[in-house]
Amino acid sequence: MLALFKSAPLVDEQEQQWLIDTFMWAVEHFDSDYFLNQTQIILPNSQFFPDSVSSIEDMAKKVFARVVDYAGMQAWPVNLVSPSQLTPQVFPHFAFQDSLRGESATLMVPANHLINVSFNQNQINQPQDLVASFAGTLATILIHHVGVLPPGGKEFLPQASDALACYLGFGVMMSNTVYQFKGGCGCGYNPYANRQAALTESQTLFMHALVTHFKTDNQTKKYLKPHLRSQYKKAQKQIKAFINDSANPLLLALDEQKVG
Repeated sequence: MLALFKSAPLVDEQEQQWLIDTFMWAVEHFDSDYFLNQTQIILPNSQFFPDSVSSIEDMAKKVFARVVDYAGMQAWPVNLVSPSQLTPQVFPHFAFQDSLRGESATLMVPANHLINVSFNQNQINQPQDLVASFAGTLATILIHHVGVLPPGGKEFLPQASDALACYLGFGVMMSNTVYQFKGGCGCGYNPYANRQAALTESQTLFMHALVTHFKTDNQTKKYLKPHLRSQYKKAQKQIKAFINDSANPLLLALDEQKVG
């Protein structure tokens, strides 16, 4: 009888396996040392985003600079331009000497031109969407540069970009900005301001919980939307159970190295 009241996991077994495989893909290819030692859980508060802004362009510029910095991509040839200046571009060739991210990242082969990134002006009044969109864009650039497809192959690149943005530390805002609008009066709702999410809310939250399992984090629940907090706790429980039963040597080794 007790089995009747057992709560369902946040994501099903197939989703869980892809998300964990994708996390391990990120660890393998996107600087695990930086992840373990320097990646922070980025929160939507004035501690992480203290800047005063004077215009739409100023806000976009300052938020982008913060996101680049927190992603550890200061050495990357990325450049913010206004939407009207964004044109089709060829991805440049460049190479790093050793580390991909952080202050120790040094370009061995410089890019012959910058990678232009722009922003959605409708997101200026929804800064979490702006941050999450920038994080997703940087994740896509990382994937393109490294050139290793995620689990499932090319068709899973959009989902992998969302997952990698969580790995970069932006999982709170990635989770808070998954929209599933189902109608109603639409009061105060601007669909053009919402970021285009590839992972579902539950999948994004699970990936974020997987990241925080390996980081010191006691602030996430406070900054998640209220309806996500119990789901986050469920994800934590599901992840802990999976790792306790796992025989994956890479996952177990990472668990031994985790911060906190």
